[in-house]
Amino acid sequence: MKITARLLSGAAIAALSLGVALAADAPAEVDTSTVARRLTADEYRTIITDVFGPTVELGGRFEPELRVKGLLAVGTTHVSVTSAGMEQYDSMARSIASQVVDPKHRDLIPCRPANDKAADDACTAAFMGKVGRLLYRRPLTDAELKTYVGAARVATNETKDYWNGLSMSLAAMLSSPKFLFRQVAIVQDKSGQWTMEAHAKAQQLSFFLWNAGPDLELLAAAEHGELDNKKGLTKQVDRMLASARVEAGVRAFFADNLGFDEFDTLTKDAALFPKFSAQAAADAQEQTLKTIVDLLLVNKGDYRDVFTTKKTFLTQELASIYKVPLVNDGPNGSPDTWVPFEFAKDDQRGGILTQVAFTALHSPPGRGSPTLRGKALREVLLCQKVPAPPAAVKFDIVQDTTNPLYKTARERLKAHATNPVCAGCHKIIDPMGLALENFDGAGAFRTNENGAPIDTSGSLDGVNFTNAAELGKVLHDNPASSSCLVSRLSSYATGRPIDTGAPWAQDLMKSFSASGYKLPELIRAIALSDDFFRVSPPDTKAAEAAAPTQPAR
Repeated sequence: MKITARLLSGAAIAALSLGVALAADAPAEVDTSTVARRLTADEYRTIITDVFGPTVELGGRFEPELRVKGLLAVGTTHVSVTSAGMEQYDSMARSIASQVVDPKHRDLIPCRPANDKAADDACTAAFMGKVGRLLYRRPLTDAELKTYVGAARVATNETKDYWNGLSMSLAAMLSSPKFLFRQVAIVQDKSGQWTMEAHAKAQQLSFFLWNAGPDLELLAAAEHGELDNKKGLTKQVDRMLASARVEAGVRAFFADNLGFDEFDTLTKDAALFPKFSAQAAADAQEQTLKTIVDLLLVNKGDYRDVFTTKKTFLTQELASIYKVPLVNDGPNGSPDTWVPFEFAKDDQRGGILTQVAFTALHSPPGRGSPTLRGKALREVLLCQKVPAPPAAVKFDIVQDTTNPLYKTARERLKAHATNPVCAGCHKIIDPMGLALENFDGAGAFRTNENGAPIDTSGSLDGVNFTNAAELGKVLHDNPASSSCLVSRLSSYATGRPIDTGAPWAQDLMKSFSASGYKLPELIRAIALSDDFFRVSPPDTKAAEAAAPTQPAR
């Protein structure tokens, strides 16, 4: 039976491909061949949970993601699916589909077949039409629905099991590029300008604001034409921003922008940093995200304060690394999993730069790294590209933390930078990174290295500082930090690089500044902007070249 099921799954997917070719009922003014964005792993998981519930397990691996211009979100427009990846998607699709139709989850299906051993096209159509609208982020065409109903019928007739047949057809839908990719149909508006079709606008909004597919209300708004006018669009954007789900969207952006996917491969020398565990790494990411959400969403604070805030949240694991007491205010004397914490005003720790998620992530396994941290500050938080080091450069002096001649990182870097090939890059990244040298490779605070006092003074764009706390204030006041956020957030939203000097970014920056650097206001400005839905005119020449030739009669 396993062999038959696998073969029929392949047949169902083949039927789906045929259905795509038969979808002739699409409006002529819609170009369905525009560039698509592959779903991220988080987006895939969220959609499955939203549609089928949290108890359905995925059971598979995702295709590797690609970081382009600092964002995985931009990389989604540059990746496809390999043959090995397709096998994984197919495996997940069959696993999910089999769970959806099992007795534990059948309440998701709005009908029951007249006979469990025979096909029931009406019931299949009701179910596939319902879930297809959510999985494809638009209603299925008549041709698509007919294809899925037919695939379920064929599989049911072969296996004499309605639920097996329905499962195979659903697996085909979950393996389809129309589910795995955020395809964008485009139309011409009344003025003749090309823009996204209403359902494409809906998914553009939902993935940006919620990191999820459109809900039923947003889909209904698209189908009623409400997203094609400013009033209707504003109503939906404000509704979505008022929802608790906007936190997931904010978290997804900052996790992407701060490169938290790199934690998956981060290692630390256990002998040197015994407190840095897998749990500490997970807690570190959550600490930064909780700090950001509390400051920017809950309290609607100034974005620039992420570099200076003394308020954060800690767990026992993190408190041990930070070497601070955690107040036991939970039941039975046990601290809560997460406890609000505020560093003293004169403490050098404050802002996300001094948190473990930044200092540990941008350090090699056995030491801290002013160079890596300074590079991350320039590229991630100021959107300034740092050239890669020449291939022949040696880092022996920098890496030798036991050299008695160069006890501190500052001394080692000074000796290394005597090489004129290295001096240029180190000049723009080391001063900022050295400001964080009070934090070791795991993020723990220290005042000396190898018995020598650590000098954390430096300057950024001509502004001097003496320690990490002052560096945070300098970043707070540097215009590049807020303009970088605008650029990154708009790039994340659209899936295409938006330079800080682009007209749209400049307009957004003006409104962001006028709002007091409030993140929700920036998100709203992006979501309501025409540029957010901007598309290029269809490539008619490419479409004509790709069209099949008709045989001579």
